[in-house]
Amino acid sequence: MKRTTKQNRRRRKQDPMPDKQRILDFLAQSGKPRRIDRIAEALGITDDAGGRLLEKQLRAMQQEGLVIRNRRGGYGPVDKMDLLSGTVTGHPDGYGFMKADAGGSDLYLSPREMKSLMHGDRILAQVTGVDRRGRREGAVVEVLERANRQVVGRYLREGGIGFVVPDNKRLHLDVLIPAGSEVGAKSGQYVVAEIVRPPDRHTPPAGRITSILGDHMTADMAATIAMLTFDLPYEWPPAVLREAGRFGRRVIAVDQKGREDLRNLPFITIDGEDARDFDDAVYCERQGKGWRLLVAIADVSHYVRAGSALDREAALRGNSVYFPRRAIPMLPEILSNELCSLNPAVDRLCMVCELNINSQGGTRRYRFFEGVIRSAARMTYNGVAAILAGENASLRKAYKPLVPHLENLYTLYRLLHRRRKANALIDFESTESWFEFADDGRVLRIHALERNDAHRMIEEFMLAANIAAGEFLEAQGIPCLYRVHDTPAEEKLDDLRTFLGELGLQLGGGDQPQARDYARLIDRIRDREDRHLIETVLLRSLPLAVYRAVNVGHFGLGFPVYAHFTSPIRRYPDLLIHRAIRHLLRRATAGGFNYSRDDMERYGKHCSMTERRADEATREIVRWYKCDYMREKVGEVFNGVISGVTSFGLFVELNDIFVEGLVHVTALPIDYYHFDPIRHRLRGERSGRNYRLANRVRVKVTRVDVDDKKIDFELVED
Repeated sequence: MKRTTKQNRRRRKQDPMPDKQRILDFLAQSGKPRRIDRIAEALGITDDAGGRLLEKQLRAMQQEGLVIRNRRGGYGPVDKMDLLSGTVTGHPDGYGFMKADAGGSDLYLSPREMKSLMHGDRILAQVTGVDRRGRREGAVVEVLERANRQVVGRYLREGGIGFVVPDNKRLHLDVLIPAGSEVGAKSGQYVVAEIVRPPDRHTPPAGRITSILGDHMTADMAATIAMLTFDLPYEWPPAVLREAGRFGRRVIAVDQKGREDLRNLPFITIDGEDARDFDDAVYCERQGKGWRLLVAIADVSHYVRAGSALDREAALRGNSVYFPRRAIPMLPEILSNELCSLNPAVDRLCMVCELNINSQGGTRRYRFFEGVIRSAARMTYNGVAAILAGENASLRKAYKPLVPHLENLYTLYRLLHRRRKANALIDFESTESWFEFADDGRVLRIHALERNDAHRMIEEFMLAANIAAGEFLEAQGIPCLYRVHDTPAEEKLDDLRTFLGELGLQLGGGDQPQARDYARLIDRIRDREDRHLIETVLLRSLPLAVYRAVNVGHFGLGFPVYAHFTSPIRRYPDLLIHRAIRHLLRRATAGGFNYSRDDMERYGKHCSMTERRADEATREIVRWYKCDYMREKVGEVFNGVISGVTSFGLFVELNDIFVEGLVHVTALPIDYYHFDPIRHRLRGERSGRNYRLANRVRVKVTRVDVDDKKIDFELVED
């Protein structure tokens, strides 16, 4: 009996999950939906264990939107039923859109369809027609996956009925809180509510309050709300803490065996002033008429093993998230800030990319290897820029032994940058807001944080290493994640060209512009006062870069192949790239790698989502800080630029501090205004006034709503 039980356990462990493609092929050939018993028969599945695995696979395929189960229990391929799977994006006004997994234009979802949905839900939908604005309209067929387990917002009680108004305005439905589920919350307090019943066409979502955050919004509460609203994992599970607790703070001798010893070379880390996790260090030297560049990257994959608790949590998080006053790391600090971080004057394990570069800036050859380094110094972008520009004699003296190495790095950077610019360099002058805080969390000042040559230098070296990683893995045919960026959509290009025409500008390249066409246009507008706004519109015409297991190139950078290799402390895709490289270094072939292409594609979708989620959460908290700063500026007058035009008014971005607010159409000089979405303008019917994107204006702050993160302006007429 014991032997039979062991044999059964062994057989169940070895039973493979039924292949998705075989299931899809059978269903497609059948010509009609099939019940699970017929699918099992076709696949040769005869035992109960195999049947359970088939049922599990079909459920997974339903969630992925590959098949649908009808009311008779039959399964059919979604594409045979003229259905689309995708993710819902909600709008505060009650309607929404579905972004289809297969791509193409979004599907408009009316307020009636959105009654049963919430932002982020995955659904199956069918196209029902085209509305008068030319948008494809859709109807919900099935909800595949609910996105919101909880909501964060303000609890209100009116007419004896309690409900939570979500802080995330894309969640357009208030959550009903039945009597007895408010657990002591008072009307007006910020709370967290668990959703116990999702919405349907007839009833709103219902929930119960699980925690009370407080009465008034504070800086710390704003960060907490952003983390909860966007479902950012921020607490370490006990298993992760146990694993992390086994590591020391020093590299032990046994871990250095078999590695190339580079501790005699003066590697340098260059990062921002407030950085604490140092992914990369660089060193270069002349080699004949060319150069030898070494890019050393923290060897996270040595410590974070596939399938471990640390690995599962890092994959779940996808990336680190950086708020102005708080960071949510992908890895515990013992790794991210200590053992993996390339801190100065201590031994650290690295994955190294060595590039041999000719006198024209082209890479002749490259190789990857496992090494150990000892960083000579932790330097900052501003400090390095000052040294290279000769603007800080005392700093130059303090780092005197390293100055020749910095100058070597700078000379090589200019060579690489010049070559890339000649080939096609889209060089957006991105400007970020930098906040200066008081001890109590109030925002004292907002500055523009602009990139200098030290930023660009490190960026150029990281690009070179990332290209080499992508080329190396593609040549070996090993499953991996590429960083891909598709070409602009035709509709976006049409709108862009119309806008540029209004400004007397033109984008070259016809129907299929290349990166070089964007680069040439950016060069032409470099000295214009409205450059920032034009670049914003250019950026909006481009799709988002994502992670894919299939390489389609990177349009924005102009690279045929590109991968993220240089930040494994804070990005999970980079950790997967390191594992693929280590596999090839130790086995020399792609065979036996733990990950399939399907695995990588799944990780790519997840990490693309976590990246967008982090960006949205960061934007939300930045908006709150800007509102907190502006609430003491009510009545003051500022210069700004029209950064957005809608049917209901003008968005104006204030100069220097990049705070954005709304001039509502009713606050414009009295007239009937008509919205022109193609030309990005509002035009007065009687006066002929034109308010257009990039116009310079002067505005007065009239209202700041910190809770809703909204700022209202009115135009100041000269």
